[in-house]
Amino acid sequence: MRTLPIEKENIQGKEVLFVDSNALAACFDANKGVDEAFVKELAVRKPLRAVFRDAGFRDSAAKINVEQIFKLLSPATEVKCI
Repeated sequence: MRTLPIEKENIQGKEVLFVDSNALAACFDANKGVDEAFVKELAVRKPLRAVFRDAGFRDSAAKINVEQIFKLLSPATEVKCI
């Protein structure tokens, strides 16, 4: 069984987990602080996959725009909200 390296990084006051360098970026912020500026900063890193906590978005507009931001800045990234 192989263990992948996980790094924690703070981006705009939110903890982001990067698994296997840039294979996965995960933000499970529960404070409704995920906004478009944060998503843009994460998207420019071009992770293979990005996962967000569904309830972590500042508002519904930020949640709706997350996929569009990634399509523009990192079209190869697979985005999920859980």
